[in-house]
Amino acid sequence: MNLDLPTDKTYDESVKTEKKDKLVFAPETYQYTLYTLSEDELVNSPIEQFDKWFEEALKSDEPIPESVVFSTCSLPSGRVSSRYVLLKELDKRGFLIFSNWDTSKKEKDVETNKYASLTFLWKKFQRQVRVEGIVERLTYEESQEYYGVRPRGSKIGAWASPQSKVLKNREELDKIVAAKEKEFEGLTDDEIKCPPKWGGIRIVPLEVEFWQGRQSRLHDRLSYRRESIETDEWEVVRLAP
Repeated sequence: MNLDLPTDKTYDESVKTEKKDKLVFAPETYQYTLYTLSEDELVNSPIEQFDKWFEEALKSDEPIPESVVFSTCSLPSGRVSSRYVLLKELDKRGFLIFSNWDTSKKEKDVETNKYASLTFLWKKFQRQVRVEGIVERLTYEESQEYYGVRPRGSKIGAWASPQSKVLKNREELDKIVAAKEKEFEGLTDDEIKCPPKWGGIRIVPLEVEFWQGRQSRLHDRLSYRRESIETDEWEVVRLAP
């Protein structure tokens, strides 16, 4: 019986052709070999455990350890949107980020869906932290506290940018910013107050997963979970890699 199996040469040629048709094909396998994570290493609170890992990242040469992927989902479409933002504060209740909450895409998502997620990646430690939680708005006073320490240019930029709106070109944005700079020309940095459309949110976690890369993709995944943001009782479970 002849199954017409390809010769090695024919097979090699077909693989080469397949590679040519792909923009990315079989990149070299990266191995995670630096650390492990066990249950007895964790502290009682995921916020405190995050703080511990974050401090380690800060003390290393990890570039911008506060950078984080912030994901939101618009309802009823279910369309998911992600972007990098910077974690600016951490308190006992959750993770704080600051941005435009008037015209931005994430504002429209949060209006329809209170759930959001954060994903941190620290390559130097081969670690990830994944947060799922509920969005809470900060008060104007809380937002002003952080806004007050921003550089002058960032303060004016918060007033000027109609975030996520379509622009004709860069020159259009430059004109908007120049007009705002002129408007605030006589004010000191401290006199430029937080715009109503700009401010902070807190992602209050329902689940926080600590992911430590391991050899052969058999990663350590330990997740803190709770049923409601009103309870401080966390269950820690190990997840299959």
